[in-house]
Amino acid sequence: MVAYVAGFTAPEGKTMGHAGAIVSGSAGTAQAKKEAFEAVGVKVGKTPSETAALMREVISSL
Repeated sequence: MVAYVAGFTAPEGKTMGHAGAIVSGSAGTAQAKKEAFEAVGVKVGKTPSETAALMREVISSL
């Protein structure tokens, strides 16, 4: 499985998401999301092109 997480280049402290989202501490950061995905075996791209490369890698290994 491959995932793309947006927000790695967002300014620190910038709130992203819909108006009702509640983010506390670092739980809502792109890095925290990347780490959570990777902890369960998901490969994560930090850019769309990196994500595409990861997808090609996974597909070619099937």
